[in-house]
Amino acid sequence: ELIAFYKLNEEKPGILDKKIAYTSAIQNDRSTTFNSKHIEVGKSYTIRDLLFYMIVYSDNDATMVLNSIIDKNIFSKVFSDIGMKEPDYSSSDYKITPRAYSIFLKELFNGSYLSFRSSEECLKLLSESEFKDGMLSGLPSNCSAAHKFGEGGTNNNPNFSESAIIYCGKTPYILTVMMKGNDMKKFPKVSSEISKVAFDFMSKRT
Repeated sequence: ELIAFYKLNEEKPGILDKKIAYTSAIQNDRSTTFNSKHIEVGKSYTIRDLLFYMIVYSDNDATMVLNSIIDKNIFSKVFSDIGMKEPDYSSSDYKITPRAYSIFLKELFNGSYLSFRSSEECLKLLSESEFKDGMLSGLPSNCSAAHKFGEGGTNNNPNFSESAIIYCGKTPYILTVMMKGNDMKKFPKVSSEISKVAFDFMSKRT
């Protein structure tokens, strides 16, 4: 959605500054484990604000508002433009592999889909993510990352995903982790351990 809205903004400059009234809470059947700040009912937010809450705070309320207003043609076109299967809106789930998900970050890093300015703005947002308990905790303190995590599945069968462009040393790299199980609280530690293994591997490459 982040890429889709920035693509739309390139075609219709100023759309990110359009205000959206958040008049009533949107029903969400699934509770979240890792909570931060949320948008508030009764307030208005620009699309840019909603994207900030979605990326930086991983706010599902903001995400659902964006879901309700997004141009599905633009959203689908992002997938087809980069060679991926378009979402099926009649389905409640979109299955994607870690390799495929990493393409989105690769497109932002290369500036090959959005303009350079839009790509940089997206990466800046991703670099401000508040969630530090997963793969970021497996990195040395001098590393930085453009990063997003997400919770999914059901309360009884949750899944967890993280993806990041990691800047350590001279060679940035992309790492995407997806997992499922029965205890959401255990996933960040596993993601952190995978991140450390990946960093150790990358740091030994010439």
